[in-house]
Amino acid sequence: MIEIIPAIDIIAGRCVRLTKGDFASEKSYDVTPVEMALKYAEAGVRRLHLVDLDGAKEGKPMNMKTLSEIHKAVPGMDIEWGGGISKEDHVDMALEAGAGHVIVGSTAVREPLKMVKWLREFGGEKIVLGADVRDGAVAVKGWTETSEVTVEALVERFVPKGLKEVIVTDISRDGMLQGPADGLYVALKERFPEVVLTVSGGIASMEDIERLNGLGLDRVIVGKAVYEGRISLKEIELWSQKG
Repeated sequence: MIEIIPAIDIIAGRCVRLTKGDFASEKSYDVTPVEMALKYAEAGVRRLHLVDLDGAKEGKPMNMKTLSEIHKAVPGMDIEWGGGISKEDHVDMALEAGAGHVIVGSTAVREPLKMVKWLREFGGEKIVLGADVRDGAVAVKGWTETSEVTVEALVERFVPKGLKEVIVTDISRDGMLQGPADGLYVALKERFPEVVLTVSGGIASMEDIERLNGLGLDRVIVGKAVYEGRISLKEIELWSQKG
């Protein structure tokens, strides 16, 4: 059963959503990150996906206070945290603030030896690869720049070094509510069956999630569809009970 992982994207301590990673498209919601985390906990969610968008843009964590507040509010929640993780101190900070898993994106592309070191020191259970894809290549620096590295090459580089989990976001679909790029994820799962793959970008309905589940995928992130009322907390609760 595919696991639903709700996303909380954070700018200046607020819940926001972007469209296609464009900061100019920022839309704020009248609910705090802590309030959303509590709602998800009540719905039986076991894992949250938190993104420090300020941190992703600046290359250093900017919303650690919010992470700590969420951890204190829902201490039993498994939290994956990303955005601006570029130094080992940042990994330590996130873990100490309550993250169970730290997502590394731009640094994995730009400084692969650092990523290898962190996988060795912290383990593949704590260090998660975040691969944000635009036109087949992995984007960096809060999606503001595109590298020449493909997602396949990036995952292949780190699997022998202990990588166990990867979150792949299709930027072209993120926030568009048009459905995920099924083929991208099926191909990745077939190539790397030993890696836990999380689908991210474009989820618009429970039908999308049911289809991904039928394709044998591991996890799926939902964000805007919840805020916009396309997927209800009750539906997430019922699905979580199945798992």
